Amino acid sequence: RPETIMGDTAMCINPNDPKNAHLKGKKVIVPLINRSIPVIEDDYVDVEFGTGCLKVTPAHDVNDYMLGEKYNLPSIDIFNDNGTLNEHGAQYAGMDRFDVRKQIEKDLEAAGLLEKTEPYTNKVGFSERTDVVIEPKLSMQWFLKMEKLSKPALDAVMNDDIQLYPAKFKNTYRHWMENVKDWCVSRQLWWGHRIPAYFLPQGGLVVALTKEEAYQKALAIVDYELSIDDLRQDEDCLDTWFSSWLWPISVFDGINNPENEEINYYYPTNDLVTAPEILFFWVARMIIAGYEYRGEMPFKNVYLTGIVRDKLGRKMSKSLG
Repeated sequence: RPETIMGDTAMCINPNDPKNAHLKGKKVIVPLINRSIPVIEDDYVDVEFGTGCLKVTPAHDVNDYMLGEKYNLPSIDIFNDNGTLNEHGAQYAGMDRFDVRKQIEKDLEAAGLLEKTEPYTNKVGFSERTDVVIEPKLSMQWFLKMEKLSKPALDAVMNDDIQLYPAKFKNTYRHWMENVKDWCVSRQLWWGHRIPAYFLPQGGLVVALTKEEAYQKALAIVDYELSIDDLRQDEDCLDTWFSSWLWPISVFDGINNPENEEINYYYPTNDLVTAPEILFFWVARMIIAGYEYRGEMPFKNVYLTGIVRDKLGRKMSKSLG
């Protein structure tokens, strides 16, 4: 994606690559915009692939983002939300990304900076709803810290307080739970539980169950005139699993009414029967929520069923009809 050159903040070489050893500790210039960027070294770079020099665009590639975090690189987001380039796109600002892709090739050639072009098959994600190329892009999201939260749920399965059948899934479960990442709980959808955070006009936010409650909280912390209409609720809603993880509790109204007769009778239950591909998405998270919000496991046994597949080995799915 040559248009992302505008967002490059480093060039990376493999420290064990003799052909690029002369670049160690140097700086290079981003073509067309003459911005100086450092050469960094990481064995993530494949010595055999292309020149062995990798342009690093932390704002527009997941792997580059990780390199950026590791080496403290700035992230320069060059895209507007509609797929055109913003002011960081320099002379291409306002142009569509695919038009820039063609134009930048011509401009590099005209500037005498292009060695060669060749057809290349890239792994590109397409939206299953719109069939449009997905552009990796930085955005503000909400995360839940998972490391401490998931420890009781890991221990419960490892010491067989909760039993998985077949038992081979214990290994899968352990691997996920020992390498758990913070959970991105926000989704840019138009349905679901909307995130109860309200942004203040001059920066900052408050979290509250209702807009009225948010307004009262906001009045207590701002030193300027504020009306309730000045508050803007976050438009994101929660990941669907974020409500599903409360299922064993919420089905008996155990969140709103924690000590009611039904939840005390039915929680914890005995058996859960489900499919193995949601062992982490749903099962592990229900166990985590159980220990966090009730102080005990939600169920004793988890029976993981086989899956009905077609002749191509694909599982039954609504999206495949």
